[in-house]
Amino acid sequence: MDNSPTSLFEGYDEEFKQILSSLKGKLQGDVRSLAGEQRKSLLRTIEAELDEAQEIIQQMEVELHPMPASIRAPYSARITSSKTDLAKMKKTLKDLQKETQRTDLLGSAASGRRARGAGDPSLQDEPYTDDAGGYHDDSHRARLLAGTDTLADGSRRLDNAQRIALETEDVGADILRNLHGQRSQLEHTRDTLGVADGNIDRASGTLKKMIWQ
Repeated sequence: MDNSPTSLFEGYDEEFKQILSSLKGKLQGDVRSLAGEQRKSLLRTIEAELDEAQEIIQQMEVELHPMPASIRAPYSARITSSKTDLAKMKKTLKDLQKETQRTDLLGSAASGRRARGAGDPSLQDEPYTDDAGGYHDDSHRARLLAGTDTLADGSRRLDNAQRIALETEDVGADILRNLHGQRSQLEHTRDTLGVADGNIDRASGTLKKMIWQ
């Protein structure tokens, strides 16, 4: 059995390609045909497979280091390409997870309206119908989605504000340290000048005595 770095690299690369192919099929087809808990379960499976693919890339990087420099470049390029493909898969997964969360929120809102409508006949006449036989309100859906986006935007703004505040605090601390250092230098210079003035006065007095003698 060939255990050279290049042979092991090829083995890991082939395994990565197989997982990547499986992930593409699930993300582009399987997930979109499911709903509810089945969809969530498949998303968790995909997340685990993405973690496995990440570990395979790390193993490929381990096998890259002992390779001779003369042949390392194409293998390094394949790792870069694999990382790019994996990053795209992770982004697709995150988008699907957000979509699933929004669907859950809308489903909960629709259930609440149906429950209220059961106790109030006037609410049962509201136009909540869709192709699946459920109930929904387009305006309420739009408001809910807008509220979700606003909340996410607010969170991003808060994070940016906290980051800027911390950076400003660091800059202020650096300025205070610099000013303290400059003050110490000025005080030292002042003391040095005072000593020099004293020496000059004593020298001047000595010269005067020597002149008058």
